[in-house]
Amino acid sequence: MQDYNQDFMSRVFSVVTAWLPKGWGDAGRQLGILVGVDLIYELGRGLADHSRLDALHHGAQIIEFERATHTLFEPALQQFFLPARWLVEGTNYLYLNAQFSVALGFLIWLYLFRNESYYFVRNMFVVAMCLALIGYVGYPTAPPRMFPQDGFIDTMVKYSSLNHDSAIAKVFINPYAAVPSMHCAFALIIGVTGVAVCRRWWARAWWAFWPILIAWVVIVTGNHYWVDWALGWLVALAAFAIAKGALARWKPEAWDWRSPARRPGGTPQEVEA
Repeated sequence: MQDYNQDFMSRVFSVVTAWLPKGWGDAGRQLGILVGVDLIYELGRGLADHSRLDALHHGAQIIEFERATHTLFEPALQQFFLPARWLVEGTNYLYLNAQFSVALGFLIWLYLFRNESYYFVRNMFVVAMCLALIGYVGYPTAPPRMFPQDGFIDTMVKYSSLNHDSAIAKVFINPYAAVPSMHCAFALIIGVTGVAVCRRWWARAWWAFWPILIAWVVIVTGNHYWVDWALGWLVALAAFAIAKGALARWKPEAWDWRSPARRPGGTPQEVEA
């Protein structure tokens, strides 16, 4: 029995190794980079938790700005969709999973099957998270769901009985990190990348729709203002510009959009990042 288990594990190890484009060393390095950056990101986001009064004040400022510019459409949009209970529950599910499950799954797929583009997209994610920390620390903002007096509804509490103060919820939801919306930033990065690297038309169509879908989700769930959504997209565009500019020039053989670079003879260079 022990020999069978060892043989089975050996076969599994061989299969997984064959799937890794650059071996276990590079896979471990990429995992370490993502985990390290995420720990810094979560630590920075956590600083905003201690600024409740400032966060509420900033949230009220955004509402007043939207009201003054006649663009406060979020409560009306919520009210339009609330009668469709199943649809609202779907938006809650997407909100909780889009930024982590979908984003992480997409990065894993990209690493395994479109490895030549992975490192550029990884850099975009890293830059976007660093840029977002500036907003979270410098301008902590309470999300719309904390302003029921202005017509906003917390769909997760009303339809999913979610306790925002629970330990599990805080893994996925930071109460005062509304500006910018990283759901929207990640969705735009993933969506544009998916359109660029996918080969089937239906896959490209789905990823083209993905940023729009997530922008709708963050509004309907009461977790972001349209300003957050717009700033999230601006963060994604800035991350692209930095990854394509300074970072790609710094290490073009590994960090450009299509790496590894090709020698004149057409053979891919094996590079590490």
